[in-house]
Amino acid sequence: MRRIDARSLRGLAHPLRMRILEAIELDGPATSSTLAARLGENTGTISWHLRLLAEHGYLEEDPERGTKRERWWRIPDRTTLDPSEFLDDPETRRALDVYLRDLVERYYDRVRAYLDEDWPAEWQRAAGLSDWRDLHLTPDQLHSLNEELAAVIDRYTAGTAPATTADARTPDRTPDRTPDRTPGASTPERAERVIVQVQSFPRRS
Repeated sequence: MRRIDARSLRGLAHPLRMRILEAIELDGPATSSTLAARLGENTGTISWHLRLLAEHGYLEEDPERGTKRERWWRIPDRTTLDPSEFLDDPETRRALDVYLRDLVERYYDRVRAYLDEDWPAEWQRAAGLSDWRDLHLTPDQLHSLNEELAAVIDRYTAGTAPATTADARTPDRTPDRTPDRTPGASTPERAERVIVQVQSFPRRS
């Protein structure tokens, strides 16, 4: 996992670059033309932003898919960001503000998209839009909470979480959401792609 530093944060903090990165995160490797069609932008603009993302280490070319006429781009590694590292740098704090505000807007858009879609009852029962409001935690406790939640998600991402009875009877068919990065992972036939958003933060009383 690669830590985002000040320079790479300033390179990422642009709404279109963040949309490009999210599109590849969600749907896997892509070309400038496929991304342009998906995002409603022209290919030249997308190509310029792809090269900039690659310069900052967020993307790399996929040589197995690329041709002389068209490049495929993929995400080489996961990244992590610690906002507290940029508090004393006004320029980077502005980039951090752009990044975090765009991130929150995309979280909101994902939830709205889910609510607008017509999912069957079994998926509506399984989904959850919940919050817990009675927590009183120290910074260390909040950090530990987030670390434990991430560890649970990692188990499911790696395909090592316990299967339900229905899942155990169903043959594996499709790989995890990033098949090129986890070639051995697989999901049951009835599985749909799922986004998990965990939001935890302190509040003033």
